[in-house]
Amino acid sequence: MNTEETNVDLKDAADETKDAEPKEAAEDPAQVSADADATEADVSEADLDQEEQEKLPMTGGGGRAEDAPSAGGEAPSAAENGAVKLKMPEEEEAEEVKFTGLNKEELLRVAGTPGWVRTRWALLVVFWLGWLGMLGGAVLIILQAPRCRDLPDTAWWNGGPLYQIGNIQTFTGTGDLKGVEQKVGSLSQLKVRGLLLGPIHVAPPDEAMSLRFEEISSELGTLEQFRSLVQAAHKKGIFVVLDLTPNYRGSSGPWFSNISVTNVAERLKSALVFWMNEGVDGVQLAGVERVASVVPSLWLDIRAIVQNGTEERPDKRVLIGVTERSAAEEVSELLSSTGVDLLVSRVLRPGNTDAGELARSVQLLYSSHSQTRLAWSLGGPAEGHLASLVGSALVRLHTLLLLTLPGAPVVNYGDEIGLMDQDTKFPRMLWDSDEELNGTLQEEHLEVRRFFGSLSELRGKERSLLYGDFLLLANSSSSLVFLRVWDQSERFLAAFNWAPEDATIGIAMATGLPPRATVVLATDGIALPADSSVDLRELRLGPGQAALLRFPYAG
Repeated sequence: MNTEETNVDLKDAADETKDAEPKEAAEDPAQVSADADATEADVSEADLDQEEQEKLPMTGGGGRAEDAPSAGGEAPSAAENGAVKLKMPEEEEAEEVKFTGLNKEELLRVAGTPGWVRTRWALLVVFWLGWLGMLGGAVLIILQAPRCRDLPDTAWWNGGPLYQIGNIQTFTGTGDLKGVEQKVGSLSQLKVRGLLLGPIHVAPPDEAMSLRFEEISSELGTLEQFRSLVQAAHKKGIFVVLDLTPNYRGSSGPWFSNISVTNVAERLKSALVFWMNEGVDGVQLAGVERVASVVPSLWLDIRAIVQNGTEERPDKRVLIGVTERSAAEEVSELLSSTGVDLLVSRVLRPGNTDAGELARSVQLLYSSHSQTRLAWSLGGPAEGHLASLVGSALVRLHTLLLLTLPGAPVVNYGDEIGLMDQDTKFPRMLWDSDEELNGTLQEEHLEVRRFFGSLSELRGKERSLLYGDFLLLANSSSSLVFLRVWDQSERFLAAFNWAPEDATIGIAMATGLPPRATVVLATDGIALPADSSVDLRELRLGPGQAALLRFPYAG
């Protein structure tokens, strides 16, 4: 439709509208003229915006609310009735109305209806039934699960090897306490838990009156060096135990004569207070049976000073006794009568290949005392080094035995590398930087040390080896097998063959063992490589060989 046609049609519509108007309206020429002008303006607006107007939605009544007759009954004007007024809707009118939910008053009205009340109670019942079901299931799982054992009372001296340095001058190149401090890092790598140091005090041989507990021998260092050593060891998590055996250089016994025991024990009391204040974590004394029996009241005082903590030092300190006795019954009785925390004895007796007797001794001590009070030693300052006592070929076998028995292993310096005694029981310690360590000798020492370090690390982190139960599985005159188990942790089986020929180790499978286990460490890594699986029913070890196996907890 063109503009002319539109004007004609609109004019005709306007004429019809005028015929229908009241008489008084038709007779007003000014109004008619104004309406005509408005119509033409509206038509022009409609013509210009035709495309946009076609896109606008139509109202249900075909017009706007304001076009309806007024409340007074007046009819719309001619321009309102005769002209099609096309108007762009306001922007907010074009927006789609969105539902924003019920307001507070509407929610309150809905919540009070009977249907909503029933729905709410149904939801609450479903929620509580589901929660009670989950709770019941959890309780059932807990009741059916195997109970975990509480961790036993442990002592720091059971956490790893106790490393004995009886002669400081042969331990390092400097021959003094400063040199020992320089080796603390190496001991930490071996997971050493305690350092048994000395004796280092002034003690002329067999001269009780010249004994000075609180003074360090000048050739061994100074008090400042000792303090620095203790501080360095503590930073590495190593405890320091000081050997205060009175007559360690003499031949009349560790406590001189019976006449001097009372005087020496009395003087030791004040010395203990002095060294405790210097930060030592315990004391070692040889010949404890003598002083405990001759001056029992003074011995009780000595024990109290060492073993009773203070507000400044609440950590438990250890009192270690040393005895020459080797019979398990005597050692057990002495351990009870003296009240020491640990008693280093000769129960294991290096070189004794009677595995049956060894097993009986271990079983007797284990059944009579807490393993936190058991100490095991193979060699020492008085006996010499392990390699000289059992032979180089059996060093690793005895190392495996020492570090898998329940209790605290006590090792002599150099045993971790298989150091041999020569013309003295205090040979010079060999280190990686020494020129003597070359070729085959060097590799042999390094291999023994790697074995020792791996076993020591394993013992410190596996609960079954750390404080697990000890179960004897098999023993004969030349073989030994025992098990270490703790709660639901992995189990460890240690097997030993002292015989000069291959042997099949008979293990009673009625003990609930699995048919197979995994090799952790073996003295012969070729025959029994690490991580290989072996049949426990046909476990075979070569002459002088040992192995540590593991298998999981099976419920």
